[in-house]
Amino acid sequence: MKLNQVVFVSDLFAEDYAGGAELTSQAIIDQSPCNIHKVHAKDVNVKLLQDYQNDYWIFGNFSSIDFNLIPAIVANINYSVIEYDYKFCNYRSIEKHKLATGVDCDCANNHIGKYVSAFYYAADHIFWMSTGQRDRYHSYFPHLAKRNQTVLSSIFDPNFFNVVEVMKSSADTRQGWIVLGSDSWIKGKEDAIKWCQDNGKEFEVIWDLPYEEVLGKLASAEGFVYLPRGGDTCPRMVIEAKLLGCTVVTNNNVQHQNEDWWQLSPELICDYLQKRPMLLWSTLSKFIRRQQTISGYTTTYNCVSQNYPFVESIMSMIDCLDEVVVVDGGSTDGTLSILNELAKDHPKLHVIENRRDWSHKRSAVFDGDQKAVARSHCTGDLCWQMDVDEIIHQNDYSKIRELLEKVHKSHQLIALPVIEFWGNKGKVRIDINPWKWRLSKNYPHITHGIPSHLRRTDSEGFMYAAQGTDGCDYVHSETGELIPFINFHTAESEQLRQNGQVSELFRAKYIDWFKQATDALPGVYHYSWFDLSRKIKTYRGFWTRHWQSLFDIKQEDTPENNMFFDKPWLDVTDEEIDHLALKLQDKLGGWIFHRKINWDSPTPSVKLPGLTHPDSMIDWMLDNE
Repeated sequence: MKLNQVVFVSDLFAEDYAGGAELTSQAIIDQSPCNIHKVHAKDVNVKLLQDYQNDYWIFGNFSSIDFNLIPAIVANINYSVIEYDYKFCNYRSIEKHKLATGVDCDCANNHIGKYVSAFYYAADHIFWMSTGQRDRYHSYFPHLAKRNQTVLSSIFDPNFFNVVEVMKSSADTRQGWIVLGSDSWIKGKEDAIKWCQDNGKEFEVIWDLPYEEVLGKLASAEGFVYLPRGGDTCPRMVIEAKLLGCTVVTNNNVQHQNEDWWQLSPELICDYLQKRPMLLWSTLSKFIRRQQTISGYTTTYNCVSQNYPFVESIMSMIDCLDEVVVVDGGSTDGTLSILNELAKDHPKLHVIENRRDWSHKRSAVFDGDQKAVARSHCTGDLCWQMDVDEIIHQNDYSKIRELLEKVHKSHQLIALPVIEFWGNKGKVRIDINPWKWRLSKNYPHITHGIPSHLRRTDSEGFMYAAQGTDGCDYVHSETGELIPFINFHTAESEQLRQNGQVSELFRAKYIDWFKQATDALPGVYHYSWFDLSRKIKTYRGFWTRHWQSLFDIKQEDTPENNMFFDKPWLDVTDEEIDHLALKLQDKLGGWIFHRKINWDSPTPSVKLPGLTHPDSMIDWMLDNE
């Protein structure tokens, strides 16, 4: 029983014209485990895209398509491409382009080349006919080398191999040579005829014959000569001739001739070709079924001594995601040992040690680098990033899976809710953004780091950042540009949040909005400010130095630079920090630690109706009250 409909787009199908590409397409269609809906490329329009938006699409030859539809397809349709020739070229042949114009093909830099390049880059998978074709594409469009791709070769109907056996066994004597009679310049008919004449071969030029008759002539011929004048990606007739016992004479323009499978015996070539349709459909199966996988990733460094709930954080990902990648920066306090023990019991967890010199003057930059390393080890279709003071509530596990089904193809990065606690009294902060970049497509160009426009270099050649980043932004791996994202938090809700800090009426409206958002969307519970004493001590011992390293600033230990106390940190005791933490917890509902505390203007907090802490955090919270 065939499941899941696939829309197969082509300029022509086998019933229209029995060319090599059309026969390969038909063989693919006939061996599909899915229901196939054929669509001529010229008939693709906006309504068709809308009607079949939830189906999977395969694009074969599509030169007759309205290229103005390409952006809509890229943004809205899940698809793969089977490339038969060179559609980025106006002549679909680099050699023919030069013959017609007198200059080398420059289509890659023109309108059609850029459209085709972008279209292929956005595809789930690209199938090439030969390595020669693939490598030529990569020479024009190097970025395509990073995409999912497979060299497929021509595809044949299963019955073809039975016909080959029957015809070979029934052939008595072989006589004469065969030349393909196509008038297409690229097929090289005149060159093949001249070769036969120069070598004293009797030959027959065949064209426009029924397919079975063509195979019959090849089965009884001595040889087949085919000398194309331009790159021919994987010509079927060359394969047919060899399998039917002909001596085959070709040139370097037959682009599959140096591949390993072509050097095998006819029997092994048949075996190779018979497996290609299964390779294509098994490759596409995960895209067609849309069973997207999700990888969680985080980083650690001396979490035990910092009293981070890192085990609880990692376990919350293990419980609901498909894999979890943790990169440790060389912990010396037992964190790494705990992680390795945890991994023994949880196969989903992959622990990677990536030591850094945290005494380096630019160690703050390593934070983003570590996240980038962790992300690079993720294998899921999507990635979920968390810090080790963040927890996924068990009530959000199903919400994450539901969200995966709704993620639009054009959504590279999604911001999701953060419930940020202030102290251990259950206060939820309203003085900071209620969102964070969280879920992203696992595209190779998405990484972490300092955005290019904020990158600076010191006198020793080390990178640091201008103000405006924490060094861990989502950026493009090549350009350094920020990755665009979508956010549930709008300009209107932001105004509501700001007004809610000074007005109880707006605060109540903000609570209603935030409750609806957190009920509908998965997010995290953030416990960084749950233990305020710990947070201040971390700020004293780590964050002050971190910001100096990241932003290349000098900050002396003076009363003016201490945002908590009117004296240097050197003179502050742990008892004073504990006392201040209790006061902050009671008097304020949040505070940005980059400025002096203003007790005369206390920051409010909110209480969310029905809020419960994750089950996994109960013991940790009791220990930190």
